[in-house]
Amino acid sequence: MIFESLPTTPRSDELIDKAFSRAARSGRAKQDKLEAQQSMLQTASNILSDNLENVVVEWPDFELVDPFYYELADAIVDVDELRQSLAQVMWASRTIDNVAREYQSKLRQTNADTARKHRKQAFARMASIVEQVEDDLLAIGAARDALKDLPDIRPDEPALVVAGYPNVGKSSFVNDVTRASNEIARYPFTTKGVQIGHFERDRIRYQIIDTPGLLDRPEDERNDIEKQAVSAIEHLADGVLFVVDASGECGYPIDAQLELRDAVKARFEQRNIPVITVCNKSDRSTDVEADLYMSVETGENVEEVLDALADAVEFETDLPPSRNE
Repeated sequence: MIFESLPTTPRSDELIDKAFSRAARSGRAKQDKLEAQQSMLQTASNILSDNLENVVVEWPDFELVDPFYYELADAIVDVDELRQSLAQVMWASRTIDNVAREYQSKLRQTNADTARKHRKQAFARMASIVEQVEDDLLAIGAARDALKDLPDIRPDEPALVVAGYPNVGKSSFVNDVTRASNEIARYPFTTKGVQIGHFERDRIRYQIIDTPGLLDRPEDERNDIEKQAVSAIEHLADGVLFVVDASGECGYPIDAQLELRDAVKARFEQRNIPVITVCNKSDRSTDVEADLYMSVETGENVEEVLDALADAVEFETDLPPSRNE
């Protein structure tokens, strides 16, 4: 996943202490006093400039990030503000490099005593530059902590999103069809966790995703972050399975379930994403019009539902056909 390998972001005071302490050691290693000042300046500027630049370049280019991850990141942290902080840190890196070149030129043209004064001036300027981006470093560190544990959902694999009111059997379905391959991942915008599993059809691995707290209630009950999270899922989904329960056991009337289904269908079909309505608990009731009927509890038609989802997605792979085809 694109955010999981992001390194820890240093604080400004940590970075300054690290740079100046190593600079002092490099200066003590030089016999010539003028060379000592030059070495201290070069060491400190390299550590500050390189570490600040690394903070920026380790982040992915948000212009190239998959829309799913962009929307997801923007739902959790403000991407525009994050990019501004990254730009400020890169400015600090380049400015420190310029300061170092300016003062190295001065050091080459003077004696050891004056060089020491110039080096101290350079240190003060470089420390001031790092302190100017203190808040930006803190913001980048907070964004890194918020994003690094996002689950590994792969935009290059077909994704099937399961929707429907609570207690209709969504989680049971995901558990059943993925067996032990599913995982529960905590998003900041849902307390129950997004459930992700996988199954295969014709050597294609499908992701199947249940999103409690997002697609299990009407749009007007979602907050702004949740609405943006749904927008991210729109970019991800190749197909939607909407589960209804006609038995009445879920606690939601069938009219309300179908109203939510129609809202989900209207939203996803704007992107030409197929939405299949499946009536679960068909061993107890089929008193609703649906595309398919199944019972996760008895296993009735579960495999047929997976086949229908795979057919609806029509995912094309570059793999060669199997010998049986």
